[in-house]
Amino acid sequence: MHKEFLMGNAAIALGAVAAGVNVVAGYPGTPSTEVLETVAKYRPDDVYVEWSVNEKSAMELAAGAAYAGARSLVTMKQVGLNVASDPLMSLEYVGVKGGMVILVADDPGPISSQTEQDTRHFSRFSKIPCFDPSSAQEAYEMIQEAFEYSEKYKTPVFLRPTTRVCHGYATIEIKDKSEYYHNKPEGFIKDSKRWVIFPKLSFMNHQKIEARNKKLSDVFSSYEKNKLIPACDKYADSKKGIASGGINYTYAMETLKETGMVRHLKVSTPHPFPEKLAVEFLTGLDEVLCLEELDPVIERELIYICGKYHLNTKIIGKLSGDTACAGENTRDSISNYIHTFLGLDTSKAQELPDPPALPVRPPVLCAGCPHRASFYAVKTAMKGKKTIFCGDIGCYTLGAVAPLSVIDTTICMGASISSLHGMEKAKGKEYIKNWVAVIGDSTFLHTGVNSLMNMMYNKATGTVMILDNSTTGMTGHQDHAATGKTLQGDPTYAIDIPALCRAIGVKNVIEVNAFDIERLEKVIKEEVAKDEVSVIITKTPCVLLSKKKKPLYAEEPDKCKKCGMCMKPGCPAMTRNADKTIHIDDTMCTGCGLCKSLCKFDAIKLVREGDK
Repeated sequence: MHKEFLMGNAAIALGAVAAGVNVVAGYPGTPSTEVLETVAKYRPDDVYVEWSVNEKSAMELAAGAAYAGARSLVTMKQVGLNVASDPLMSLEYVGVKGGMVILVADDPGPISSQTEQDTRHFSRFSKIPCFDPSSAQEAYEMIQEAFEYSEKYKTPVFLRPTTRVCHGYATIEIKDKSEYYHNKPEGFIKDSKRWVIFPKLSFMNHQKIEARNKKLSDVFSSYEKNKLIPACDKYADSKKGIASGGINYTYAMETLKETGMVRHLKVSTPHPFPEKLAVEFLTGLDEVLCLEELDPVIERELIYICGKYHLNTKIIGKLSGDTACAGENTRDSISNYIHTFLGLDTSKAQELPDPPALPVRPPVLCAGCPHRASFYAVKTAMKGKKTIFCGDIGCYTLGAVAPLSVIDTTICMGASISSLHGMEKAKGKEYIKNWVAVIGDSTFLHTGVNSLMNMMYNKATGTVMILDNSTTGMTGHQDHAATGKTLQGDPTYAIDIPALCRAIGVKNVIEVNAFDIERLEKVIKEEVAKDEVSVIITKTPCVLLSKKKKPLYAEEPDKCKKCGMCMKPGCPAMTRNADKTIHIDDTMCTGCGLCKSLCKFDAIKLVREGDK
């Protein structure tokens, strides 16, 4: 064993490698993304890792590997689990042979997600065991234990870290390579009575699953990471207790070291819930405070157990309004909850010092982002015309932010095309003649292609703009099926997005450089006017992909007419001076040339050529 300073996601990845994982798949999604990237970096030669086109494909790939006796890991964020839920629900009824861990990173806040979805509900819904780590060290250990439980009970297992576990750093103790477990898959053994999900098999397996989970509840009551921590002398006679899980346990323990320890239940396996341990904890207590994210899962379980065993214990938390029902808990908020619960002076709660004030910075597209040019072009082309713009998940969601202010709707991955389809079918082409859906290249391949097929099949009309920046941008520039490179770094076939659209049946497929504003505006006007489906692809790579020296533009104040045209796209490298002339920050300019193309007075000049 040795110690390393690691991000939580890196610890999870190294834990999976130490556990002998054979196959790893997933789709990028903050806060889970770094797990796959770390596996790819440190994997032994016999470990396979990939970015899949979506979470459903990744889940099914991991299931197939587990059928063959491999230890498999599939990773995603909480909303990605919605996409993978179809195979997930069937998979538990079939079971696995090799260990299979489903890592779903939840995002309280939410910090970078559409929802505050709690995977612990999915665990109970799908009847799959769930492990909920409270630290990077515990996440490293838990993923190894999860593989063991998965193999022993022939079931997939959830690992549910939250953002602060995923992205927090800590010095943790990890195994030397000589201590790694090496799993050698047996291969798939044909047995249709086991692997083919007929209704009769599901019925029989359902009964087995319920019996197994009842047994696991007892097993988890003795699991070392589920703990009943006794009260200190100060609170030995207290009738109060605290129950917590995940990162909230870590926050609570920091406070209780200062206040003194009350009886404390740490829940590391929210499903199946460690019922016997919970009864032991609750017995003799009058009141229990539950500290958890995101939903009142522990709170509801304890209320149920109190009713089942006729325990007269008051359970408080989110349901009672004693803790916040939404948002991320912090070390300070947990400290205040505990001080209030124990009747202590909240002014004495040990709070972290206030951080220095930071400038307010709304989310914004990067300087030089080709999406800015695309949004400016479509907004200008449709000026004065009643138009609905349906957006999607990714960097292009920022098209809703001023001054672009283009996007009208955003739901989930791939929904821009489907929601455009729905609006048109609801009111007809006569109601609004201008429909535009905006989606990215990775998102189009994720689930947008299905929606486009649906439009063609059901005789829809509307214009789809695929903003192809040659990467999965918002999650950190991961490759995808159209970039020509795998996660393992191997060159591969790159999906031809224009050819794919034509194969679906779209006759009007036009590729345009996003920075060719004049042509792009012309194409948008022509295609939106057509009474059929059109696809416009702005094939322009993300400005952050290239490390080459960029061109540089500068202002010429003497020529500036203060018209503000160059400011309309909202480039963060550009500001106004006190006299309303413009200034270009040479530390931020990436040389895209959008501002120069908009200036009619030659008040912006190229002062440095970029590398070819």
